Amino acid sequence: MPSIDKATDNGELKQRQPEQELVCVTGAGGFIGSWVVKELLLRGYRVRGTARDLVVSASDRKNAQLLALQGAHERLTLCRANVLDYDGLRAAFRGCKGVFHVASSVSNDPASSLPLLCLLLEVSGFLQGPRTYLLHLHVLLVLQDLVPVTVEGTRNVISAAADADVRRVVFTSSYGAVHMDPNRSPDTVLDETCWSDYDFCKSTGLRHCCCAKMMAEITATEEAAKRGLELAVVVPSMTMGPMLQPALNFSSNHVARYLTGAEPTYPNAVATYTDVHDVTHAHVLVYEHPEACGRYLCIGAVLHRTHFLQLLSELFSQYHITAKCEDDGKPMAKPYKFSNRRLTDLGLEFTPVRESLYERVTCLQKKGHLPLPVDPLAPKCAYL
Repeated sequence: MPSIDKATDNGELKQRQPEQELVCVTGAGGFIGSWVVKELLLRGYRVRGTARDLVVSASDRKNAQLLALQGAHERLTLCRANVLDYDGLRAAFRGCKGVFHVASSVSNDPASSLPLLCLLLEVSGFLQGPRTYLLHLHVLLVLQDLVPVTVEGTRNVISAAADADVRRVVFTSSYGAVHMDPNRSPDTVLDETCWSDYDFCKSTGLRHCCCAKMMAEITATEEAAKRGLELAVVVPSMTMGPMLQPALNFSSNHVARYLTGAEPTYPNAVATYTDVHDVTHAHVLVYEHPEACGRYLCIGAVLHRTHFLQLLSELFSQYHITAKCEDDGKPMAKPYKFSNRRLTDLGLEFTPVRESLYERVTCLQKKGHLPLPVDPLAPKCAYL
């Protein structure tokens, strides 16, 4: 089976690997990270995956999906590394030609990852009571520390990569670093030149996540330029499609809450969606094209929540999905325009959101995160 070891500078890791190019993926056990690992293995790379909470045991359930991947036995090594630990990162990157920095920075609180904090803040906003108030306050306080923590973690990754003689880094940003600007004209075509309004994002606790991603991306770009590292940045939106990891992530909960009836209404808002296969391919494409540099907007579709839930209802009519908008009577928010040309020019073809959404829900059902409806689902071909 693949070797599982703590990264150390005292000699090579135990598992002897073939001679294919070695790359490292941070946050390898996460939603996007695990798919990046899978794709790299299928392409013949040797992969070293990092996780901050790796259990040095074959019974590690959280990372079991990685150990079962095709090619993992021969070409995958897992090691424990935290983005706030420069020495651990330096050891993990040793001998690697490339680094895919997918992990979100965290504070010293292991529960305070960006997606989880945003989810807790969102949920606590719907509840009442003194305990909920304390939870809300705690999350807000931790969110205030996200920017310096994220910047520190990003600087560690770039510095460790440069010091380990890594040639190329692919950095995973977020669409939250691009579209949050209330003063932008609705006719503007969003592309790689667009940035969120930092002051606007800072004005509410939930959008501290966007501030953190903005500053992380800026830090990565500046530090890579100083150290002479090749850097490409993938900017994915809300990512759909099947999960490899066992636990729910933020975008999974975005879908599941409507199917379980946890959301009695929906906001008058639009959102962007991308399939996880497309996000994965984008990472590999910008790595394998030596001329690729800068930002690459990875967006497949923009939908109003009304249309998103209509699509969900068409695919899974057995679930009771709300049809009530919070802002009934107000003008419907307009989907904005965007450009993903930089990625399509590299050869990426985007998956239809209908197919991506279907695969997300059926995956949630198979993993036990959603109750199966009373009536069996029709075959996939009936929906797609």
